Amino acid sequence: MLRRKPTRLELKLDDTEEFESVKKELESRKKQREEVDVVGVATSSEMSGASGGGTDGKTREQMIHERIGYKPHPKPNTLPSLFGNLQF
Repeated sequence: MLRRKPTRLELKLDDTEEFESVKKELESRKKQREEVDVVGVATSSEMSGASGGGTDGKTREQMIHERIGYKPHPKPNTLPSLFGNLQF
């Protein structure tokens, strides 16, 4: 097996500046999400107290499942569902 020389990596000033700008963007987005979550929790709790219900009676987990298209309901194990509509 041939051994090659280690690859030299150089860190340039542009690279560090780009990293810092991306890092600041991510932090600002995270702060905005936290602010929205805090405001959203306050308004939903106020709404649930005023109207007697949350967001249409759906939990956060159910809303996520709807958004991604996940249906956690198991299919029944009957013969037509297992084998389809086979005709002999």
